[in-house]
Amino acid sequence: MSKNKKIYDSIIDLRDKTTLRAKSLLVTVYGDAILPHGDSVWLGSLINLVEPFGLSERMVRTAVFRLSKDDWLTSTQIGRRSYYKLTEVGRRRFETAHRRIYASPQKSWNGEWLMVIVNKANLTQEIRDQLRREFQWLGFGTIAPNVFAHPAADLGAVRQIIQELNVEDDVVTMAARADRHSGTIPHRNMVHSSWDLEQLSHDYNNFLNAFRPLYHALNSEDRIDPQNAFMVRTLLIHEFRRIMLRDPMLPDELLHTDWPGSTAASLCANLYRLCTSSAEKHLENMLETAEGPLPDASPYFYNRFGGLEGIADSPHTEEILTL
Repeated sequence: MSKNKKIYDSIIDLRDKTTLRAKSLLVTVYGDAILPHGDSVWLGSLINLVEPFGLSERMVRTAVFRLSKDDWLTSTQIGRRSYYKLTEVGRRRFETAHRRIYASPQKSWNGEWLMVIVNKANLTQEIRDQLRREFQWLGFGTIAPNVFAHPAADLGAVRQIIQELNVEDDVVTMAARADRHSGTIPHRNMVHSSWDLEQLSHDYNNFLNAFRPLYHALNSEDRIDPQNAFMVRTLLIHEFRRIMLRDPMLPDELLHTDWPGSTAASLCANLYRLCTSSAEKHLENMLETAEGPLPDASPYFYNRFGGLEGIADSPHTEEILTL
């Protein structure tokens, strides 16, 4: 059996072990692969692109219809062909997720906490519940009823939520600085009592076990088959997105030394870089737009994971290479 066939079989085995729902997979494909190229493609070419993942034409058409109903996609008819692109709402959803999934490595913690305090007296239970869900999605922990905190939160995203829900007069944000004499142990203890990190750690370890062998196999190849590269990159982001969007993204200083999230992020970044050049060739060969061939990726695409030009130095590289 050729080495390339072994790699393909490994990819198919990983595909079959991964929960792939058509709607969710198309969200991954649009966000990771199509959005950087202008976000609109002919449905027929999209069907052909995702067929290796085991999605039939009927499954793709049904998923695209549902995504349109949910205000993710909108269609344009030209002759007998339908072209689907992201709605403005869909673009905003992707942009929010993009900042987390493809982020550069975190900087060292500066000792500050962002606190958000909700005035429950003036807000309905429905609004308070919605605020709680939104802040938890941003990674905040619940320190006390209606009090949320995070040591490295995106203040801009917090302000956007407050403005969109029109609760500026009833939500207080403030920065709190850690007492330099207290050390990090009390903060670590608070983190592990305010966030459920056990399941997340388990999922990250499963991610490492699934993708580390593919990194080894592809890293030794002079040329990666374009379809294999696209499949690996898509499965990689599909699984990483599923875990990452549940990760509060706490600073390393506040996590136990054996926390696998940083190693998983480094593996994802390096395997993504490894596959990107060949995966992009596959997209160019498979996808069509109303104007013809797929346009070049936007410049921001090449800033993912701190830059796609090569494998960046990482403090977790040795852990990635360790079986």
